Amino acid sequence: MAAGTFTAQNKVRPGVYINFKSEPQAIGTLGERGIASIPLAMSWGESNKVLTIEAGEDVFTKLGYSIMDPTLLLLREALKRARTVLLYRLNVGTKAAVTVGNLTATAKWGGVRGNDISVVIQENIDDETKFDVSTLVDGVEIDKQTVSTIAGLTANDWVVFSGTGTITETAGAPLIGGADGTVSNQAYIDYLAAVEIFDFNTIALPSTDDALKATFTAFAKRLRDDEGKKVQVVMENYPAADYEGVISVKNGVVLSDGTTLTAAQATAWVAGATAGAQVNESLTYQGYEGAVDVSPRYTNAQIIAALQAGEFLFTANDNRALVEQDINTLTSFTVDKGKQFAKNRVIRVLDGVNNDFVRIFSEFYIGKVSNNADGRNLLKSECINYMNTLQGIDAIQNFDSQSDVTVQAGNEVDAVYIETNIQPVDSVEKLYIRVRIR
Repeated sequence: MAAGTFTAQNKVRPGVYINFKSEPQAIGTLGERGIASIPLAMSWGESNKVLTIEAGEDVFTKLGYSIMDPTLLLLREALKRARTVLLYRLNVGTKAAVTVGNLTATAKWGGVRGNDISVVIQENIDDETKFDVSTLVDGVEIDKQTVSTIAGLTANDWVVFSGTGTITETAGAPLIGGADGTVSNQAYIDYLAAVEIFDFNTIALPSTDDALKATFTAFAKRLRDDEGKKVQVVMENYPAADYEGVISVKNGVVLSDGTTLTAAQATAWVAGATAGAQVNESLTYQGYEGAVDVSPRYTNAQIIAALQAGEFLFTANDNRALVEQDINTLTSFTVDKGKQFAKNRVIRVLDGVNNDFVRIFSEFYIGKVSNNADGRNLLKSECINYMNTLQGIDAIQNFDSQSDVTVQAGNEVDAVYIETNIQPVDSVEKLYIRVRIR
């Protein structure tokens, strides 16, 4: 007996033909946040490449230091709130090296960290025809190879070996000549080109260069307005951006160990915190982890002026550094972009809707669903389910599934036109209380 599935009722052989089809239901979900990116000058690691660093990851081999080392301060600050940091090393540097007899050991990456590497070569205690070649970092052995000749050595995570012939013993030969080099503005431009293809929520620019600030602002505008990729850039003292995609940090903080971070350095935490904040969360009055003061402090009048100018700043409160208000640089409000666009919690909702709709419709609908009444009903159900999810977590309010979403055929046979109304929820930030005394 024949069997199988059917598209039309046109089978020739007798048999049972069964189609299994699920009931239409929404298949999209809220996208995850938490990805920040930062370009840094460093003393170890691969250059000119976006490196993915996860919170809690052991970065010693990849970046040359423990995450607690002062050289990785800004990465550590970003990871206080971000779940992932897309790190880009701006500088190439000069590789440290040392030659022992016929053997040359060269640091894998350029930078001063290479000067902390040394090579120890000793005769093997079990076989006098072989040698133990050890690579040490800060005096700690991280690789050991037993070989007869130089040809038997292979590169490790720290050094590359070269040369031919016999091996010469040494009690310890430190690599020398490693240098960090300099960073040009072109390196930042190369970074933007490299990171653009990745998915991320924020970028930190830990620089005071006004030319770079303008370049990064233009980058954010292009991605947001032309490419439909909703990201925010965090930089110091640049309220002139006057744009919802740019956050301008006015001051820095003092950490509990006495380290003072400038506004430019504090962009790392702000970018991480903004990326890590959910669509139903505001950073207003949230504390900067590990900070006990702000630098500099401002008076009440100065704080008010800064907020009115669209500046993100920290204020001191009981040995803490608090975010005064979670805002961006938009101050020129219009009919299309009202005052609510200056609030980052609102922007996270709007950006989330944009990014999630692009992802959901691209993955599950475009080219896969027929542009007829049934197909458009699927799209409408998807929109309604998504908005209900946002409303369920207090990201939006007053959503009416009957009237706030319309899906209809577009002007062309393959086009669909969707309209939806949403009202983002902001956080309570101002309490006006009247107390009557009787």
